[in-house]
Amino acid sequence: MSAVGSQFIMQMQPWFGDEEKKSIISYLDENGFMTEFKRTTEFENMIAQYTGAKHCIVVNNGTISLTLAALALNIGYGDEVIIPNYTMIASPNSVKMIGANPIFVDVEPETLCLDLELTKQAITSKTKAIMLVSANGRYPASKIQSFVTLCKEKGLTLIEDAAQSLGSFEVSGAHVGTFGDVGSFSFSAPKIISTGQGGCLITNNDDLAFKLRRLKDFGRSTGGNDVHDSIGFNFKFTELQACLGIEQMKKLSSRVERKKEIARIYEENLKGVDGIRLFKNNLKITAPWFFDSICENRSELQDYLKSKNIGTRIMYPPINKQKAYLQPGEHPVSNLVGEKGLWLPSATQLTNEEVNYITSHIVQFYKG
Repeated sequence: MSAVGSQFIMQMQPWFGDEEKKSIISYLDENGFMTEFKRTTEFENMIAQYTGAKHCIVVNNGTISLTLAALALNIGYGDEVIIPNYTMIASPNSVKMIGANPIFVDVEPETLCLDLELTKQAITSKTKAIMLVSANGRYPASKIQSFVTLCKEKGLTLIEDAAQSLGSFEVSGAHVGTFGDVGSFSFSAPKIISTGQGGCLITNNDDLAFKLRRLKDFGRSTGGNDVHDSIGFNFKFTELQACLGIEQMKKLSSRVERKKEIARIYEENLKGVDGIRLFKNNLKITAPWFFDSICENRSELQDYLKSKNIGTRIMYPPINKQKAYLQPGEHPVSNLVGEKGLWLPSATQLTNEEVNYITSHIVQFYKG
């Protein structure tokens, strides 16, 4: 076994360093209250500046961020929200939590984002919003603006679930997540930057930002009092998480470039290999979150790679066929991903040697 393959290569892992440790220790030495304060505001400002959004509101996770977005947009019981049938289960769960009904629509085969024509067909008198998920940092081939236009024509709101998309831009140069009424990001452990758990919302709408800040903090009239002008909840962040987030944001640009470098190695090494197809990314503007593929003999490939100390992960199965939802309908692209979709090792800290090791064994598997 080569030196590279002597230790297990995880499919994904977070990346924290000395800077994060020092930041947390420094904060603890201040005898702070832990609850969100100045460092949280600094973290929010860094995200707003990076994405070009006017407002950023951080919350405890990326599922709650979507729920709060729906609440702030007056989505409630019985309302329908169109959601891709290929996405992380948090997308539909976030609106199911408040009694809204997720309506599943298939995705484009090349981007795994919502299919525009199928979305149009799914709109009913009960439809209140479209949740556009930018899968792996990609935006629809039909462009995000086409969904903005559709929502305006139909009187709908547009929520961008950009959980996998920090560091990814649309061809116009605008950051993914800034086109809709509100955009949502996640900072869970596998993301390009992480605070363990955490999420945020970005918006350019002052009124919406005001509502979101009240919703996450008990509906208080202002911070730190017990006067409540509206109903709200407790979905606040912590200063410890913000310490992590600030240091992680300082590394974001270099991580975005490294993701693109790794993607190029995968593409070059697996070019022309029968049995596996990587989803294409425009690496000028897209920072892939995971390196996704359609592969033949998926289970056998996984077992083979595991025997070589290489971890993989099956991509999301079609949501409408999962026991949690079990809704009728056939969605061919979602079904295909459920049968053959595989995420290859995707940690930002992968070395070139490790990627070469991984791809050499994929080639070996398919060439027998």
